Amino acid sequence: MAWTETARRDYVRRGLRYASDCTDDEWAVVAPLLQPMGKVGRPREHDPRTLWNAIQYIATTGSQSAQLPKEFPPFTTVQYHFYRMRDNGLLDLINEMLVAVTRLAEGRKAEPTAAIIDSQSVKTTESGGPRGYDAGKKIKGRKRHIVTDMTGNMLEGIVHGADVQDRDGAPDLINRTCDNYPTVAKLFADGGYAGEKLTTAVAHLKALAIEIVKRSDQAKGFVVLPKRWIVERTFAWLNRCRRLAKDWEASIASAEAWMFISSIRRMTRRIARLEF
Repeated sequence: MAWTETARRDYVRRGLRYASDCTDDEWAVVAPLLQPMGKVGRPREHDPRTLWNAIQYIATTGSQSAQLPKEFPPFTTVQYHFYRMRDNGLLDLINEMLVAVTRLAEGRKAEPTAAIIDSQSVKTTESGGPRGYDAGKKIKGRKRHIVTDMTGNMLEGIVHGADVQDRDGAPDLINRTCDNYPTVAKLFADGGYAGEKLTTAVAHLKALAIEIVKRSDQAKGFVVLPKRWIVERTFAWLNRCRRLAKDWEASIASAEAWMFISSIRRMTRRIARLEF
């Protein structure tokens, strides 16, 4: 992308307290999707936008919750709201809604009909929790497994030990994707998903066809493969959040939550640039 005045206006985040903070346009996108204040109980002490900015700060910088700057609410309050969104399925729901809005803003139909699946193995820390060893990539840690549409928007994602082979971890992810996006009829995958094992596991999904995009035997060195580069680019987008540089989480649920927060962050900014 050329660094023109138009690009500078769209991407430079001046006038914000922190570059991770939502702009007014971005907040206008995500605010209606966050849970409204209940009709009973004590009034909120902290502004929802400030709480969301705190979560964005942690995701963007990779900071520990306890190291939040004093301008944000107490880290225990931020953690409480993070855990609540993690456990009640709100992050997955927001991500699903933003996928539809993003696609419409790009001039596409709201519901995707084709998708791409792939995984990324990342190292873990001493935080504990499930992990494994990926012998192919020589990484001890966890594996992020995602499905994207054809423009790179993350539709669904799960996390499991790095020792789980792609074809073994895929059925749960594919089932989730087809439940939330029943219009998906074509799924592109690499050679790690080939074989009867995966085909049998998803045989009940009659409307779904899986196409394996293989690397040519004659190819030498790095080769950009059709369709598969899209999901690799999505991993690069997600990893712009330093919280995902490694898997720092003690639980799988938190690891998945930060992945969805990164996806929401990207789509929120994308929509704000296209719509406002």
